[in-house]
Amino acid sequence: MKKLTIFLIFGLFLMAVGGAYAKRNKHRKHHKTHLVKKGRKHFKKSVRRWPQEMIDTSSVFCEDTCSHIHGIDMSHYQGNVFWETIGDNTSMSYVYLKATEGGDRVDQKFEQNIVMAHIHGLKVGSYHFYRPRTEQRKQLENFVSQCIPEEQDLIPMIDIETTNGLPTEEFCDSLFAFLDLVEEAYNQKPLLYTFRNFYNRHLLGKLDGYKLMIAMYTPEEPVLADERDITMWQYTGKGKLTGINGFVDKSRFMGNHSLREIRFVH
Repeated sequence: MKKLTIFLIFGLFLMAVGGAYAKRNKHRKHHKTHLVKKGRKHFKKSVRRWPQEMIDTSSVFCEDTCSHIHGIDMSHYQGNVFWETIGDNTSMSYVYLKATEGGDRVDQKFEQNIVMAHIHGLKVGSYHFYRPRTEQRKQLENFVSQCIPEEQDLIPMIDIETTNGLPTEEFCDSLFAFLDLVEEAYNQKPLLYTFRNFYNRHLLGKLDGYKLMIAMYTPEEPVLADERDITMWQYTGKGKLTGINGFVDKSRFMGNHSLREIRFVH
């Protein structure tokens, strides 16, 4: 009788967990459907109010004069954007969207952005802003709660911009512990984003095996102090793009590198 009771309790527990998981997925799917409808309605209205200077195409940018593959990264800082116009811009092939930061921050525009980016045909990846003083597993749990494999076209990206006051050696120990967790969770190494000077000061010679997006806002292509290969270059933090009311980060692939190198392996 005791064994039967235990078996019944365990069965009820599994049913409860399964029901909660199904309810969560149903809610997420319903919420995304709502976002799509709301987004389309909002953006159809907003395009009628778009300032004339925002649709000026007379400026010449890097993507207009070269054959490299270009894209953008976005977060809540861009506010509401007109995704249909961004999707129609043939110069932009991909977008990295901020998903999370540290152990508990979720970008307030992430879910809406990822839905709309997919609808309008961009290749999509998600990124996490790393906080070295925050416990690594807590950060991983935060990131994987938003960066769902089924929604990714591109490998996860980790944004590395600060040591939060840690000495370089301690900072690196913290970072690599986190990167190992990310690789284990997604079965592939993430793309790493950082600034050239930050890399040269703290990460020189330590990131072999990782693909890099290096930020450097000068006309010259970035060269790292150890001369290692760079996959992608974020060449401006003040890019302009029709459909975005303000600045946006723009990046491109270096040399013969291409999108297939950072595709998410499902």
